[in-house]
Amino acid sequence: MKLIIKLLFISLILSLTVSCFEDNDDSISGTTEIKDFVWKGMNFYYLYKDSIPNLANNRFTSDNDYLNFLNDFESPESLFESLIYKRDSVDRFSWITSDYIALEQQFSGLTKTNGAEFNFFETPENTSNVFGIVRLVQPNSNASTTALTRGQVFNKIDGIQLTKTNLGTLLSSETYTLHLATYNTNGTDVPEDDSLTDGTETITLSKAVYSENPIFKTEVITLNNENVGYLMYNGFVSDYNAQLNAAFGEFQAQNIQHLILDLRYNPGGNVNTATKLGSMITGLSNGIFAKLQYNSSLEGYNESYDFSNELSDGVAINSVSLNKVYVIATGRSASASEMIVNSLRPHIEVVHIGTNTVGKSQASTTLYDSPNFLRQGANPGHLYALQPLIAISVNKDNTQVKPTGLIPDILVEENVSNYGVLGDVNETLLAAALAAIQTGRFAIGVPGITPILDSNSFKPHSQEMYLD
Repeated sequence: MKLIIKLLFISLILSLTVSCFEDNDDSISGTTEIKDFVWKGMNFYYLYKDSIPNLANNRFTSDNDYLNFLNDFESPESLFESLIYKRDSVDRFSWITSDYIALEQQFSGLTKTNGAEFNFFETPENTSNVFGIVRLVQPNSNASTTALTRGQVFNKIDGIQLTKTNLGTLLSSETYTLHLATYNTNGTDVPEDDSLTDGTETITLSKAVYSENPIFKTEVITLNNENVGYLMYNGFVSDYNAQLNAAFGEFQAQNIQHLILDLRYNPGGNVNTATKLGSMITGLSNGIFAKLQYNSSLEGYNESYDFSNELSDGVAINSVSLNKVYVIATGRSASASEMIVNSLRPHIEVVHIGTNTVGKSQASTTLYDSPNFLRQGANPGHLYALQPLIAISVNKDNTQVKPTGLIPDILVEENVSNYGVLGDVNETLLAAALAAIQTGRFAIGVPGITPILDSNSFKPHSQEMYLD
């Protein structure tokens, strides 16, 4: 809501800053009209605007100069990409879509999927080839009706060997068949002599529209006569805030003394939801949880997200009021997942179990082709929208997550040859967290094989931290 109010106010300024190229002599239509929207949205909101000369307010001397610039680009996508700052190292996350309806469905947790999620690794024999491991199966999905289970290995789809170049194409099919394989450690702890053996079993998966509940699993585990709450949370989706609050209500009712928050596969999501989760963990009802800082033209709109005791419309937040939390996070954890760790640390102790995280502390928002870039009044002639980085998040002490990610206190990798059962006390990462609670010591483990990609790598909104 705070951002919406800002956008409405900012729209009053837009006519002063970006309308200098609109007059009765210019006819902007078709793809040029969309390019016009792309440039104006990036010129106004883009976090790294000051580093892109073509986004300077004084870049163009006339309407024709501006229109010629737009028409030099073959498509809205090519224009957008030209305005990105250091795509490989700094801004890996801004993107453009030609179908914002599908985008809105994805942000609400509604996607077309078969319900299976995978981690992908280079094969030991050939680093150009890839094999996958089933990391979870969504309940009540197509995958849940098959024999697919967590930990199964596959190296082919529709009979084709997986490679780094064909993986995205093969996974994009509405229906595809996994060819299972066996991963062999050959009796050693080093991956260099590991191998894959083709199997004979196949499993066919089909996609359908599915609404994913990000609260994948909750458990209360008894340890040394104390109750440990375990929550596997796979996305900060505001549509499920009530269910998240209910989970903490159950933790509260069972008087948990410790909490393990499992974000190992959580690519991020809604900033407001992350803030609410911070209050559920700490019991804090005021004070700064996180801050967002915009580009130099909008720095007057820098804002803070504060702890609260209210979920929405008078609904109280259920809190476990802990002064320490154990967070499982890996190289598949990004954005709002990293924000939770970074923003809680000035307030309570956070023990990070897993591996280095992604290293994304920027937030984005959806910009539509309307006078104030809001959804209402969007141009009915197309479905293009932008999702640019517009702000960077810091905690109350102005510390941001480094681009190299958060470094774990307890270094542990999932065991490729034995993924275990999520929520089971013997599963590698959960067992490490429970050991830390039980002993109070931070044992440093030995990392295994690190995934190079996962299922979220092929979603356009992967690793997002976004604003309402």
